[in-house]
Amino acid sequence: MKKGINIGSTPTEWPFEKKLEAIKKAGFQGVELNLAEEGFLSLKSSQEEFLAAARAVKDAGLEVASLLAGGFWRYPLTSPDPNIRKQGEFLLLKGIEIACWLGTDALLVVPGVVQSDPARSLSISYDEAYSRSQECLRKAASEAEKARVYLCVENVWNRFLLSPLEMKRFVEEINSPYVQVYFDVGNVLLFSFPEMWIRILGNMIRRIHLKDFRTGVGTGYGFCNLLEGDVNWPEVLAALQEINYQGYLTAEVGHYRYYPETILIHTSISMDRIMGR
Repeated sequence: MKKGINIGSTPTEWPFEKKLEAIKKAGFQGVELNLAEEGFLSLKSSQEEFLAAARAVKDAGLEVASLLAGGFWRYPLTSPDPNIRKQGEFLLLKGIEIACWLGTDALLVVPGVVQSDPARSLSISYDEAYSRSQECLRKAASEAEKARVYLCVENVWNRFLLSPLEMKRFVEEINSPYVQVYFDVGNVLLFSFPEMWIRILGNMIRRIHLKDFRTGVGTGYGFCNLLEGDVNWPEVLAALQEINYQGYLTAEVGHYRYYPETILIHTSISMDRIMGR
């Protein structure tokens, strides 16, 4: 297994090269890059800007572990508004292209949301979300296969795909080798057990996010640094070994207010312990 970290764990104001240098120095092998709507490495960036970023990552002695496109929250694939869904579908295809430019084979995909807000005309029923999301992913799967970029569906706090059996069925029904799973360990702890998800999903898992969570808090404030929460890390490691997972474990943590590079060191040490090193 390889050690990665999301670039958002470094301060926003740091230059890109400084972020990469600190990540490498802390002992990581890869970095997950974030695709924004505007600014650095955004939908408005040119191909040459992405290629330059890929060169900078390589020059720092790192790999681009994966690409995270946060725009799927703003443009959900499950929206009742066809124009919003169209934007989400564009993001899927553009994300595939950008992943190629960056030299990674994994695009993190939020598959949609289930929502009930009639006052804002945002009601999205579970069954509609299921069919719309699958439809969008099926359409993009052929392009993903041509590019050899995996569309990695992540389990997030979207009130959707709430069990490993459902996630497995969802992906199997799409029936494409290039639609797989980006499993987030911490995101399921409030209502489930990550080691069970890992064993059930098995080789469908293409990438893994590492987060920890305090179940006694029970809200978004419950997310915490690795080894500080309630994830049963020995069982998670055992499950990963059982399915022979060899890909990236990518930490997704915030940064400290002061001496922000310290979170990189702490996270790297924690990941070594989790991985049995």
